[in-house]
Amino acid sequence: MGRGGGRRRDRLRWSKLYTFSCFRPHGADDGAGPSATGLGGPGFTRVVHCNNPALHRRKPLKYMLNHISTTKYNIITFFPKAIFEQFRRVANLYFLLTAILSLTPVCPFSAVSMIAPLAFVVGLSMIKEGIEDWRRFIQDMKVNNRKVGVHRGDGEFVYRHWEDLCVGDVVKVEKDQFFPADLLLLSSSYEDGICYVETMNLDGETNLKVKRSLEVTLALEDDESFKDFRGVIRCEDPNPSLYTFVGNFEYERQMYSIDPFQILLRDSKLRNTAFIYGVVIFTGHDSKVMQNSTESPSKRSRIEKKMDLIIYILFTVLVLISLISSIGFAVRIKLDLPHWWYLQPQSSNKLDDPSRPALSGIFHLITALILYGYLIPISLYVSIELVKVLQAHFINQDIHMFDEETGNTAQARTSNLNEELGQVHTILSDKTGTLTCNQMDFLKCSVAGVSYGVGSSEVEIAAAKQMASGADDHDIPYKMILALCHTAIPEINEETGAITYEAESPDEGAFLVAAREFGFEFFKRTQSSVFVREKHTSSKGVTEREFKILNLLEFNSKRKRMTVILKDEDDQILLFCKGADSIIFDRLAKNGRVYEPDTNRHLNEYGEAGLRTLALSYRVLEESEYASWNSEFLKAKTAIGPDRELQLERVSDMIERELILVGATAVEDKLQKGVPQCIDRLAQAGLKIWVLTGDKMETAINIGYACSLLRQGMKQICLSIPTGDQVAQDARKAAKESLMLQIANGSQMVKLEKDPDAAFALIIDGKALAFVLEDDMKHMFLNLAIECASVICCRVSPKQKALVTRLVKEGIGQTTLAIGDGANDVGMIQEADIGVGISGVEGMQICYFFYKNIAFGLTIFYFEAFAGFSGQSVYDDWFMLLFNVVLTSLPVISLGVFEQDVSSEICLQFPALYQQGPKNLFFDWYRILGWMGNGLYSSLIIFFLNICIFYDQAIRAGGQTADMAAVGTTMFTCIIWAVNMQIALTMSHFTWIQHVFVWGSIATWYLFILAYGMTLKSRDNYKILLEVLGPAPLYWAATLLVTAACNIPYLIHISYQRSCNPLDHHVIQEIKYLRKDVEDQTMWKRERSKARQKTKIGFTARVDAKIKQIRGKLQKKGPALTIHTVS
Repeated sequence: MGRGGGRRRDRLRWSKLYTFSCFRPHGADDGAGPSATGLGGPGFTRVVHCNNPALHRRKPLKYMLNHISTTKYNIITFFPKAIFEQFRRVANLYFLLTAILSLTPVCPFSAVSMIAPLAFVVGLSMIKEGIEDWRRFIQDMKVNNRKVGVHRGDGEFVYRHWEDLCVGDVVKVEKDQFFPADLLLLSSSYEDGICYVETMNLDGETNLKVKRSLEVTLALEDDESFKDFRGVIRCEDPNPSLYTFVGNFEYERQMYSIDPFQILLRDSKLRNTAFIYGVVIFTGHDSKVMQNSTESPSKRSRIEKKMDLIIYILFTVLVLISLISSIGFAVRIKLDLPHWWYLQPQSSNKLDDPSRPALSGIFHLITALILYGYLIPISLYVSIELVKVLQAHFINQDIHMFDEETGNTAQARTSNLNEELGQVHTILSDKTGTLTCNQMDFLKCSVAGVSYGVGSSEVEIAAAKQMASGADDHDIPYKMILALCHTAIPEINEETGAITYEAESPDEGAFLVAAREFGFEFFKRTQSSVFVREKHTSSKGVTEREFKILNLLEFNSKRKRMTVILKDEDDQILLFCKGADSIIFDRLAKNGRVYEPDTNRHLNEYGEAGLRTLALSYRVLEESEYASWNSEFLKAKTAIGPDRELQLERVSDMIERELILVGATAVEDKLQKGVPQCIDRLAQAGLKIWVLTGDKMETAINIGYACSLLRQGMKQICLSIPTGDQVAQDARKAAKESLMLQIANGSQMVKLEKDPDAAFALIIDGKALAFVLEDDMKHMFLNLAIECASVICCRVSPKQKALVTRLVKEGIGQTTLAIGDGANDVGMIQEADIGVGISGVEGMQICYFFYKNIAFGLTIFYFEAFAGFSGQSVYDDWFMLLFNVVLTSLPVISLGVFEQDVSSEICLQFPALYQQGPKNLFFDWYRILGWMGNGLYSSLIIFFLNICIFYDQAIRAGGQTADMAAVGTTMFTCIIWAVNMQIALTMSHFTWIQHVFVWGSIATWYLFILAYGMTLKSRDNYKILLEVLGPAPLYWAATLLVTAACNIPYLIHISYQRSCNPLDHHVIQEIKYLRKDVEDQTMWKRERSKARQKTKIGFTARVDAKIKQIRGKLQKKGPALTIHTVS
């Protein structure tokens, strides 16, 4: 890359304006420096040799490379780890054992018939896992192969891949590029080493952060200056804390302290700065953002875990009937075999030795375990895997989840947990980019006690009318505050001349756009001045005005206000202040409160509408007063010591007094389309919603109002750490005690509340969260949070998001869903039970699997008992192989993919239907045992009815009775008909695909037996359909009778349930079928109003609360009117 890159000297020295002081060295004797924190001790051992990366590639340093990996597997670990994942499933473990035993003489089937299905099922699942992990690998490669300028020596920078960076490398990052590692900022294109950073991937915030270099490295202003650069950094070891950093920088035999303002974190982006130089401190997985990440977990859904439990039950049944079979076989061998002269073996063996019946019984136990193995559905897992893959495909193709603005479709990155979304109890959502669009709109304003606008266009119209009619005394200061009280930088498009603004806060950008519409356009900033164009309505002219910047007192979460002190062309000194209304109102002069009542009323209205509000004020300063204050301010600004911030706060507070209120602003942190409606529906569906955001508390609360998580009248419980002057250990103890008291008071408040409609909101910041997530407090916090209608966690780090999610998941014991949009949300999404999914019918699907396998497997047991526990199967090996894999698999897959009890549009109108999932109505033990009982009943009917029919009946023209092959084929035909008819009865929504799969499966059986019967390998089944069963009316009559006998009880059950004890969706299905939703709108609306959970959050809850408030007022007025009439 080029050797240039000189600094833009015409840019600003922001250190002249900001109150921060960062350009001072700290000697060893400076108690405020990091030397006091124990550098070199435990946790502070890292040593970085700047511009000498070779030292870090070998011991004793040998730091991690910058390569990152978020995959679950690699080439070496894929096979063993994927195999382990597959055999965590107990059914697969069982079938592995039977596949091994199939190689021994005790197996009643061929080895191929046992090994092939297992290899198919496991192989397919491993391929799916491999494909999904390959996608993660490709994403990692894209990141690792990004390029950045790296100093290779002699003042020359070359582009190198991120993954090749080493600790100690000097890098040059250009505008709009991401930082490749955690860096120490050395210098920037600005003269005083300032740069702007966007940290959206770290904390979700889009407003720009100001970072600054040490003064000693400002001379490193171009590529050539790094030719002989050397320095040593001693700092903390890798850790996940995004907001702290302890270290010092040794340069030219001087020691300088490093704080977080000099650190540029990986995955944040350089904005509004041409370039920066930095030295790499932490690389790869040592970087703070990667320290906040968690390993890709191997998640298993609750349904899958419950399936394992059911399989344990079936396995217990399998062992039980196998024991019965082996005991029966041993008894028959001992007592009856010696008398069966026609069954005497030619040579004695261990499998059927009358002299050792116990040993023969043990061998037969193994045979029985394999023979009855069809009780365990081997195709269950692979069928569900296929259903999930197809569901993921439909998610990706869903037109309702298509973003028209970006052209992006939904992307289901993994399909392992699709069914879990139908059972979600708690949603944990990020705010920025998830609930909001990161776009601020100036919607309303209060100027001199008059409120304007309900939309941005109306604000402009009202402003134009006001300017046309002539401005009053307070209109001009209002516009000037909007145009001048900020730190934004104007960017002029050279082609169009349009001005855009790069601002630290998105609010400032909205204010500047509004000021431009009001006639005050901010267009230029120099080192010491700001310039605006003032439009004159009367003369239609434009005047350019210059204001000299004297001081800037920046906004922070503690001050909750921002002040700028300016001097205009007439040498008048003006102080403009904007901030939270509670802060501004406390600082108003007696003659500055004229508009306070009206403005306060407007602010309450704006807040109730979910808008972000600020109060605007000003004062005119006398020259002598300003000179005296500025002297004190400069002393505080240049002070050295731990009380510097307190001094600055005290001096700032001195001048921010006697203010005159001019009005207020109301901006909307624009919500994503449909967010309030979505939250309302989710609340009506009975879901709990937590918001986890990196934003400050005030911003999060405003968004809570905007999306109806908060509302007027809701009691807020705020948990925060009080500030104090205690030393570190005392402060920690005091903080914990204070938080425990706050939690106890909040819990008591909730318990003592007598109003059943009262709602509580819990709001907590990141510092407090760090304490309440500790073992001795987390359950107290969770118990309080559960009692609250909504929970908002502010200023949380990615690691804290994951820890909160884990606490909710483990503490509540219900399904959690995490939603986020940035890298800072990855840990939360990974920790939650699910990230994305669809509501499916896997419960019904799984119950059906157990039903059909019990119905099929028990007939084998009955026949074996009927045949003297001989270990003989009534079915051909090929019948058993195809039963789960081909003949009954496709209908159940279509059930999982296409089934709809009601349409998606109806679901949105009846949100309470969602509770069928969390309440587990389709997969509770009552339903599971019911389906198992149905399978037991069907097996009895299929076996004994067929035995009774064919026992002594002639089925061929020559008078021959049925042999084992004919009876077995007939029984198998009845099973195929019965189980496919059963799944047809369970379906509520038929498509042509379901018809093809259900009736096609039955047709496939007939085609198979026809083709199989023509081959010599069919042995006893040779031409069995053409010559034996097909011509026999008894075969067709038995099939019809047995199928009807198996399914009529289920038909009676569902008819009774729909008539006498219907579920919610049954009622809606009937209403739709009878077209009552069209013909009887009154009934339809009544049913819709009943079909929502009572909730205390969401737009509906706000409306209900407002109605209750109005009724309360009317009731109070009612008695008064009555008394007046009587008197």
